[in-house]
Order: sequence, then C-alpha cells, then structure tokens
Amino acid sequence: MSKIEMSQEDRELLKSYENDEWQSVEDYVNEATRFTEYAKATARKNSRINIRISSKDLDAIQKKALEEGIPYQTLIASVLHKYISGRLVERSE
Repeated sequence: MSKIEMSQEDRELLKSYENDEWQSVEDYVNEATRFTEYAKATARKNSRINIRISSKDLDAIQKKALEEGIPYQTLIASVLHKYISGRLVERSE
C-alpha cells in the first residue's frame, strides 16, 4: 500500500479535525446565503482608496487572509463593509 504525502496545511487541518475543533453550522442555508451576500458586496468594487498602515499590521492582515483563504484586499474590504453596516462585533476571549 502506498503512503499518501500530505502538505503541512493538510496535516494541520487533519489535526484540527481530530482534536474536535470543528463545529457544525446550525443553519447552513442561511449561513451560506449570508456569506454569498458578503462575497457579492465585496466583489462590487467601483471605487479605489489608498491608505497607509504599518508593515506589522499589513503582515498580520495578510496572514489572517491566508488563513481564511482569501486575498488580503478582500479581507480589508469585508472588514470595512461589516464595520460600516454595524455587523462587526468584538469577541471576548
């Protein structure tokens, strides 16, 4: 039997799954619809801005976007959109 080689990302996902870190979505249809709307809103780009941020913040944003599997500019646009629409909430950990 041949052994399957897994990437580091695949190993991390498997470990996460095996550690019961994944949660089922209770209302999949509504959640899928909600994220579809986020994607559509984010995709509608008809204006451009330039901002200056620290390289440390940009690195953190790019890392978070990589974890989410989306481009960092899309993440920034999504966060801004959620903020102005009142849907950005702080989590207490």
